[in-house]
Amino acid sequence: MSQRDLLILLEPGFSDPKHPGEVFICPDGAPIEGLLASDPARNARLDIRRVPFTRPRKAAVEALGEEHQSLPVLVFGDAYPAPSDAKSAGDKRFVTDTRRILALLAERHGFPKVHD
Repeated sequence: MSQRDLLILLEPGFSDPKHPGEVFICPDGAPIEGLLASDPARNARLDIRRVPFTRPRKAAVEALGEEHQSLPVLVFGDAYPAPSDAKSAGDKRFVTDTRRILALLAERHGFPKVHD
């Protein structure tokens, strides 16, 4: 069975112990959340996990290891080849740049493209 691409994002509306009583969104994840909301039917083409702000971020650790917990991250499955600019963690390939994730969601999964 082929593994789908995995997108890991911070849960919107998280709190940060350094800023008690405040609620946040991830500035890098927000454009990706907007893209996902623009075409919800396409979300089923990949695995999407939203995780709490606090570390360890279990889904990221399970996918890439303890040292790769920065989010957002798109971890490539085996349905399509990983792009040449992907980073590596063991046998996993991934990207963390928001604009690159948006472009790859369009290329690999048919989401609308970001206009330049």
